[in-house]
Amino acid sequence: MEITRSQNFTADRAWGAKTIANMNGMTTRLHWTDQPYKWHVNDGEEVFVVLHGRVEMFFKQAGQTSSAILEAGDIFYASIGTEHVAHPIGEARILVIEKEGSV
Repeated sequence: MEITRSQNFTADRAWGAKTIANMNGMTTRLHWTDQPYKWHVNDGEEVFVVLHGRVEMFFKQAGQTSSAILEAGDIFYASIGTEHVAHPIGEARILVIEKEGSV
C-alpha cells in the first residue's frame, strides 16, 4: 500500500517518472515535466491523464496535425498507431498508463 501525492512529485529531469504499478505488462507511471516530449507512436494503447498543470497535445490523424489543450482532469487516449507529442505549458504532472517498455 502506498499513497502518492501527485502535486508534490518532481523529478530531476523533464519526463522523469515514478512507477506506480506494473499490472500484467501495463505500467502506470507518474511523470513530471516542464519540457515537450518527442513525436512518437506507442507499441500499444496509451491513456494520458493530466493531474496538474496544462498540456497542449499534438496528434496526427489522416495526415493532418491537430492539437488540444488538456487541463487538470482531462484524459487523452492514443489508440494503436496514433502519432502524438505532449507540450506542457509550464510545469505539469501526468499519469500515463501504457504497455511496459513503450516509448
